[in-house]
Amino acid sequence: MLDGFVKVAAVTPKIRVADCVYNTKQICREMELAIAGGAKIIVFPELCMTGYTCSDLFWQELLLSEAKKGLHQILFLSKGKDALVFVGLPWEKDGKLYNVAAVVNNGRLLGLVPKRFLPNYSEFYEARHFTPGNEKPENVEFEGQTVPFGSKLLFQCPEVNGLTVAAEICEDLWVPNPPSIGHALAGATVIVNLSASDEVTGKDLYRTQLVSGQSARLVCGYIYADAGDGESSTDLVFGAHNLIAENGVVLKESSRFENQTIYGELDIRRLRAERRRMTTYGAPADEEYRTVSFHLTPVETKLTRSFDPAPFVPSGKEDRDRRCEEILSIQALGLRKRLEHTGCQNAVVGISGGLDSTLALLVTVKAFDMLKIPREKITAVTMPGFGTTDRTYTNACELTRKLGAKLLEVDIREAVMTHFRDIGHDPAVHDVTYENAQARERTQVLMDIANQSGGLVIGTGDMSELALGWATYNGDHMSMYAVNASVPKTLVRHLVRYYADTCGDAVLSGVLLDVLDTPVSPELLPPENGKISQKTEDLVGPYELHDFFLYYILRFGYEPGKLYRIAKIAFAGMYDCETIMKWMRTFYRRFFAQQFKRSCLPDGPKVGSVAVSPRGDLRMPSDGCVRMWMENLERVRI
Repeated sequence: MLDGFVKVAAVTPKIRVADCVYNTKQICREMELAIAGGAKIIVFPELCMTGYTCSDLFWQELLLSEAKKGLHQILFLSKGKDALVFVGLPWEKDGKLYNVAAVVNNGRLLGLVPKRFLPNYSEFYEARHFTPGNEKPENVEFEGQTVPFGSKLLFQCPEVNGLTVAAEICEDLWVPNPPSIGHALAGATVIVNLSASDEVTGKDLYRTQLVSGQSARLVCGYIYADAGDGESSTDLVFGAHNLIAENGVVLKESSRFENQTIYGELDIRRLRAERRRMTTYGAPADEEYRTVSFHLTPVETKLTRSFDPAPFVPSGKEDRDRRCEEILSIQALGLRKRLEHTGCQNAVVGISGGLDSTLALLVTVKAFDMLKIPREKITAVTMPGFGTTDRTYTNACELTRKLGAKLLEVDIREAVMTHFRDIGHDPAVHDVTYENAQARERTQVLMDIANQSGGLVIGTGDMSELALGWATYNGDHMSMYAVNASVPKTLVRHLVRYYADTCGDAVLSGVLLDVLDTPVSPELLPPENGKISQKTEDLVGPYELHDFFLYYILRFGYEPGKLYRIAKIAFAGMYDCETIMKWMRTFYRRFFAQQFKRSCLPDGPKVGSVAVSPRGDLRMPSDGCVRMWMENLERVRI
């Protein structure tokens, strides 16, 4: 359970209808296999002790008594076992029959959770045999033990902070107000569902949406164990459709019609972090809930779940194209509103031939097209400096011409040399002053040209640069509207590529593809043999690593040790452990040290779930101390 990961299992045993002795053996066998597989929470289907399809056999005293004997054997087998197990069986209480989940841990029966909502329509006739369960827990006796009986039961593990489990049964999930809503609000981070959901055409898709949607709505882990082969086929077939979901994402799904055990690792800390972030996630006091403790031995959960190395970029082309079109529209609509509000008919973009300024110009063109303002009202300014190469200069000019904007060239070298003389700086010293003087001169040029035309300076810097502070304060850091401010570098690439693929102009597409192929660089140092000498990723590290770090730090609050652990999985075969650790240190150091630049960012539209705007997602002190994070990193074993 290191880092909050808990391995869970949904199990469908092969049963025989009304053969409790056989079914108990199968449940015990599968339980031992799941425990051997490392599962700490194990869920079996609804009424699996007897079979869901017993029908009027549920009225037989022998069936009910044998089911209890089976539970006794499961309790005995669970002694010394490190797992929380949910098993379905019928239970008689006060002369009524209930469909319950028995909750077992280390030889103890912790509780009995009855089904609240009994379907009695179409192929279902549960009300013929069962009574809807009570919510407020009552006490029942089983083999000399007092056991809570009711749906409002929470099972809490003190060894794993935040691991609280609650149960509902099949139809409970399908109703307008599922019990799991109350469970989650009362503190449950994991919901289990013991189910016997029959198969009809298309039902599997709806079931998957239901489980994933409920896990998203409740910000929880959801384990769904379904009945399968072995149930009566008199009128129905059961598909053993098991699902494990976490906050809207299906982690594991079984093949239907094959009784399988599926495993997954739920990230309890991630769920807790998400709930903390959501101020609308209420926690009303419900005095009817009763909490029962269960115990697990802390171990390091071996992770089998995957982590996308590019969390900002959809993996499938169709989804990626849709995301790119959506983001371009959000960026352009934000700029359109600003142009409308200010009454500006002109825009100024510093165009370098690099990725970020290319995207900013594409967005500006899109916004002007929306407003039906001629594109020649966009002034794209190329400002050759000491590091400008022929390749980037040519691409900047050709891109501007193909898009129909006005091209203006302002060579900044003479002005910067004058400035060096004014401040007494030796131009042979290629230090931070040498670099930043060029960036600030360019910003001054853009601002003054915008003043001449009554236009807006459109910012080009992206979110990855802002996270690292890779921007000159009051230089390229500043603009009048920053269209790229919440777009990470890894996504900038795909936005430009998408435009290249869809623009319908072979020449324009060729220019954009060459921009994509150009190394990322501020071009502030003289080129070597006519080629770019200053490559950003050589200096601050690979942007794909930094974007990964940024996503998990801001979106889920991962601590350094956990972040390093999942980064090794995500980038296996791409970066070795030492490289990942090196750039993690760089990221944390720069992220904390450079907040002062983010604290005074220009306006710009948010496009995704992670952003660094001081007015929105990241309200961070500029003098926050990084010491604890760096010390945590030093304790990590590489």
